[in-house]
Amino acid sequence: MILTTDEDDSRPVYLSGNFNDWRTQDKEFMMEKVGVGLYHYKFTHDFNYPETLLYKFTKGDWSDVEIGINEERTENRSTTKHTGIQNEHVYKWRRNWLPFKPNFLPQIQLISDEFEIPQLNTTRKIWALLPHDYDASEESYPVMYLQDAQNLFNENAEYGNWEIDKKLAVMSEYKVGKIIVIAVEHAEEDRIKEYNVGKTLLGKGQGKKYIQFLVETLKPYVDNNFRTKKEREFTGIGGSSMGALVSIFSGLRYPEVFGKLMIFSPSLWVNPKIKVKDAENSGDTKIYLYAGGDESATMIEHVETFKTRILENEFVNDKMKINLSINKLGKHNETYWSDEFPKAIEWLFFNTK
Repeated sequence: MILTTDEDDSRPVYLSGNFNDWRTQDKEFMMEKVGVGLYHYKFTHDFNYPETLLYKFTKGDWSDVEIGINEERTENRSTTKHTGIQNEHVYKWRRNWLPFKPNFLPQIQLISDEFEIPQLNTTRKIWALLPHDYDASEESYPVMYLQDAQNLFNENAEYGNWEIDKKLAVMSEYKVGKIIVIAVEHAEEDRIKEYNVGKTLLGKGQGKKYIQFLVETLKPYVDNNFRTKKEREFTGIGGSSMGALVSIFSGLRYPEVFGKLMIFSPSLWVNPKIKVKDAENSGDTKIYLYAGGDESATMIEHVETFKTRILENEFVNDKMKINLSINKLGKHNETYWSDEFPKAIEWLFFNTK
């Protein structure tokens, strides 16, 4: 197989298809670079050809898959040939799931400028991101509750944003799956106190009351006002840093409510000995755990220890699944969490393996 491409860079090119379970970074199917924008791959003599070979070219991940000349999604390539040379061409490659198509952007709805939080005697701005065709369907959707809404899709965010609106657009275009995201803004100067659960190295926090708000006030409101799949297996919670820490406690304290946890760069140093006392009620909980190697001296060690402690809990057995993703170059910022977001959503909600 010969591949030419208009966009040449240092990333390797892989073949992914119905012959390797669509794995995107299978070294056995990495193409050999033989020139500028020119790649070659030769199937082994004992390769077991499917009747029709289906395949795509990637740069190692679905976020970096081939796209068309107008940056559109391309369909699977196919061939029934078992001999000879197959010539292919790629015009462009995605980078970090972008570009996106505006017509697939989610509907962003402000639920309230001042949503009542009776547990904390305060109010908060809360958003709902609905699938782009929400109004044209009668479908019900899984829900992900995310912390730190100020940094999720706000183009004017001080430290950048996760671009979850754009990532959801690409996922919808690729038919990965549709989901409702409920984005809760943090408490500004009281953010750390509100996300801190119990008495920790940061002092006494209000996290228990905040979690009660999510479970007892916000979720019932969302379920009553949007077409949601209410069960725990369709309900997730997540965030980054302190937002990830409070999400961990939410999942452990209310496993009957949250069946999916999206934990990015959690501030485990605040409470390194989290008790997994509620794990016996965990059901088939899935946790997507991410850490970057360039965040702190202890970040990777803490997340690896956290994963081990949960899986060693006598009540967990095979009921809890944890996907640990580590980017050794990853820093503690929105750019890296943005890259991880669609991968986490896909694995948590739409990957049955």
